[in-house]
Order: sequence, then structure tokens, then C-alpha cells
Amino acid sequence: MRVSTPRYQQIARQLGDKLRGGTLAEGDKLPSVRTLSQELGVSINTVQQAYYCLEAEGLIEARPQSGYYVRTLIERLGNVPRRSAPQATASQPLQANQESMLLRLMHQQRQPGWLPFSLSVPAPSLLPVSKLMKALQQAQRELPHGGIEYELMTGNAALRRQIARYALFWGSQLTDEEIITTEGCTAALTLCLKAITQPGDTVAVESPIYFGILQTILSLGLKVLELPTDALTGVDLDILESHLRAGQVQACLLVPNFSNPLGCCMPNAHKQRLVQLMETYQVPLIEDDLYGDLHFGPDRPLPCKAFDRQGLVLWCGSVSKTLAPGYRVGWVAPGRYFDALLQVKRYQAGFSPGITQQAVATFLANDRYELHLRRLRQRLKSNCQRYQQTIRAHFPPGTRISEPQGGFTLWVETDARVDTLVLADQLAPHKISIMPGSLFSLQPQYANCMRLSYGLPFDERVAWGLQMIGQLIHQQVRI
Repeated sequence: MRVSTPRYQQIARQLGDKLRGGTLAEGDKLPSVRTLSQELGVSINTVQQAYYCLEAEGLIEARPQSGYYVRTLIERLGNVPRRSAPQATASQPLQANQESMLLRLMHQQRQPGWLPFSLSVPAPSLLPVSKLMKALQQAQRELPHGGIEYELMTGNAALRRQIARYALFWGSQLTDEEIITTEGCTAALTLCLKAITQPGDTVAVESPIYFGILQTILSLGLKVLELPTDALTGVDLDILESHLRAGQVQACLLVPNFSNPLGCCMPNAHKQRLVQLMETYQVPLIEDDLYGDLHFGPDRPLPCKAFDRQGLVLWCGSVSKTLAPGYRVGWVAPGRYFDALLQVKRYQAGFSPGITQQAVATFLANDRYELHLRRLRQRLKSNCQRYQQTIRAHFPPGTRISEPQGGFTLWVETDARVDTLVLADQLAPHKISIMPGSLFSLQPQYANCMRLSYGLPFDERVAWGLQMIGQLIHQQVRI
């Protein structure tokens, strides 16, 4: 049975509806925490948590010694990174300096004593490690012969049932027979690309986009078409449609919910239109829904799969960002491409490990996962706010910061004179790692941008690290 919605989330939803509906105007002051707690008959802490929710959504702001106010849309739009404008041509492979930087960062972020702002996973302290260990032990007891035998090619049956059950929460009609498990989300994306494309095909993606997706597409002999993307609402559908109409795109690979690195969430109306475009032009959409469960608002955003009526959406997910990165447990619901994808898995990927999948299924089988997600979302939301506040206080004026409504990555656009590849090298002696913006594109852009993960709990050392980044940026600007 699903866990009931906490009271603070109910209050946040009610207030949010009023804010969006115009009951409270931009700039209006909200009731004090004490006043609202008395009016609603709830604790001060409950109201405070509700206000934190609304603040994370960018709907209100806290003013020192004054209280909470409705945040103006103009102010919010003025502070987010600018809409991207990549060239409308298929891109070239990663440059040598990009590959070299990626290798260095991958080495740095795993070294003891480093502040890995570059590492896009939640800190182990935010994950239920001891409970997962017990789930592993239980899985070993439940599986035949302790889990040493091969699983079904479609994957662990218990896990597929649990994925289908959780999909019911967003109105899905998926059954366990429509799901194939994989070794993480990247493996799911790779299988999808292999099943629906041929070398030389063009795949449309957001820009900026996670460099791992770029590398995966290129490794399969495919071309990348980067699309203009808004930092709040996602990819430009008009531009995408023009490419579809011209027959220039054979597949789309998009992250509609809390994309990495922008953190933007495509509105439902946009998702519905996106699926309609896929149906009109009969082009498959690979949907990376890796971050959908990490929403800051009261409800999980719908995936594009919720609007799919022709089986053209290949819905991919994983627990790598929510529960157990090292378990490498993912899945895909490939719609009409089920047989093609299963064949690719049979010939090129093989069987998935059963014991970790069984452990995750055990964890999902009761309320433990939802309780864990609730705590994780709250921590990430608080981290996001405190990271943003520290960046605003210590980075140069004019710095633009994304307004993610979920996930755990911030996209920071600095002064045009800043080179974040150089900045990453300058931070290395201080044992601080960032992800330079130029790694998120195959085109020469985003040199003055960076991705920062707020998966690290905010503390004095994190604050020092962000201040050090700001200090070095100031030095680049002065030079």
C-alpha cells in the first residue's frame, strides 16, 4: 500500500495551486510560519517544511528578517541560464582535450579527500546501506541455489513485477511482461539505440546533455543532433519538428524529467506534444527517466510513456541515482520494439545478474523505498537551496544558476571570460572537482559553464569548496 502524502506536502500543494492560479500576486508576502501553523492547526515545523517545498520550486523566496514572499517570474527567468543555441548540424566526436579532462575527473572524484562536485550520484550517507545489505542477504536465501544460476533473459521476475507496480502511481498500464531489466540505465539506453538505429543514423538530444549519452551514441557509429533547450521547460519542440519534417532524425533520446545537467522538467503539455510528434513522423523516442523519482514537488512528474499509445516510447529507468549506484540495476519498457531489444540483449549483453535485482525487488516490495525516497528528496531539496544561496553569495554578479525541480545537478553559467576547463585545473591542487560545461556538447559551447552536483550533504567543507570556486572565478574575471 502506498505511503500517505505527508501533511507538509499537502500544504505545499494547496499553496502552490493558489500561487499558480494567481490568488497570491507576485511580490505578495505570505503569512508568517507561526500564523499559518495556528490557522491550519499544524506544527511550526510542518509549515516550515511546506515553505521549503515552495522555495525549492522557485515559487517563493525567503527574505532575511522579513519572511516569505511570492517570487516574481521575471526574477526567476532572469537568473536561470540562457536558452541554448547549438548549430543545427550533426556534431563531431569529442575533442582530445575533452577526453583528457574526462579521464582526469573520473580519477579525481574517486580519490580520498576530494570534494567531488563533479560526481553525479548521491553521497552514500544519503542511501539506506544497512537495509540494502539485509535485502541482499534475503535475496540470497530466496533465489534458487543462492542466486548462482542464470536469470531469465528478460530479467528477474520479482523486480519486473515491482517496476510495473510502481509505474501504476503515474497511471501506467504496463505489465511485468513488457519490461526488460538491464545493468543500469546506460545499458538500457545502449540496448535501445542498438535495437532501433543503424550506423549513420542521427539521434536528436537536448543541449547541454550528459556526456555519457554523447559517448554512447558516438560509439555506435551514430550522429548527434543537439537541440536548443530551455533551462526551465526543456527541448524546443518547434525546432525538433522542423528536423522531423525534413527526415533528418531517425531517433530521439531525451531526458524530460530533471535532465542532466540542466535539471529542467518538461511540462506535461510539452510531453504530450512530443509523443504526438513521434507518432506523426513514426520516429521512436528513447526516454531516460532516471531522475523522475527525485522530484521536489508533491507529485512525481509524468514520463512521456504515460502519453504513448503506439508503443513508440522506450521508457528507461534505474535505481542508480536513488538507491544503489553500484548494484547496476536498470530496466526498459521498449513498447513495440520489445522483440528487437530482447534479441540485442540475448546476442550482445547476455543475462542480467539476479541477486542484486532480487535485492532491489525486495526493497521495493514494501514501503521502505517510498520512505527512503521521501527523506532523500527532502535532503536533496535542502542541499539545492543551500548550494544556490552560497553560489549567489560568492560567485561574481551576473552568474546564472539553474532552478532544478528535482534531481541533484546544478548548471551554472558564469561570466563569458571564464574558462571552466582552466578552472577545473586550478581547483585540482585544492582537491575540488567540477564538470566543465564544454564536456556536455560536441560543439564549441558552454566554455563558461559548469555542472555541480549537490548530492553531497551541505556542510562547512562544501561551503568552503563553493567559496573557493567562486574565488578562482573572480580571479579569472579580473585577469
